[in-house]
Amino acid sequence: NLYVYFLAVLSENPPSFTITVTSEAGENDETVQTTLKFTYSEKYPDEAPLYEIFSQENLEDNDVTSILKLLALQAEENLGMVMIFTLVTAVQEKLNEIVDQIKTRREEEKKQKEKEAEEAEKQLFHGTPVTIENFLSWKAKFDAELLEIKKKRMKEEEQAGKNKLSGKQLFETDHNLDTSDIQFLEDAGNNVEVDESLFQEMDDLELEDDEDDPDYNPADPESDLTD
Repeated sequence: NLYVYFLAVLSENPPSFTITVTSEAGENDETVQTTLKFTYSEKYPDEAPLYEIFSQENLEDNDVTSILKLLALQAEENLGMVMIFTLVTAVQEKLNEIVDQIKTRREEEKKQKEKEAEEAEKQLFHGTPVTIENFLSWKAKFDAELLEIKKKRMKEEEQAGKNKLSGKQLFETDHNLDTSDIQFLEDAGNNVEVDESLFQEMDDLELEDDEDDPDYNPADPESDLTD
């Protein structure tokens, strides 16, 4: 395969430059890329050059760590020889592996999400298995909530008892109760009208007092009858 690298010189003393390495296109034409920075030491190639990841695209943190470890291993193995091309080639192959792994990573992530969704669904329908520990924890919480409800209810009943007035207290505080019975009868249509004229001639009536009759015997109602 023919690979094209982009090299940019940063300085000549000490020699420092960057090389951009790009992977082959993946299944969906995605690529990963990194720019490596190299600086020659005074004793290069008997001494490894200084290197770092200058920039990167689409690489995860563990990928960057893997590339740095790979550079360290290759530099150690190639001491005494010109090694920049070897280091860059090793990184190129590593990037190709990473882009091939993207498909596998996506499939694994998909399976993991499906598994988590399945577990969540099981949890929803089957609930949490009851153990002594979680039952006691639930029981303690339930008892505490029940106690709070009882306290609240007792407080409300106590307050209601304080606010409840007796019949006498209601009568003393509400003077409308003085005429409440009369008003009730009027509202019910039970008004009783008295014709006073019926009693005006009461004094004119001659009522015979049986007790004034000397011959009246209460035991004999006919004793006062004249022969």
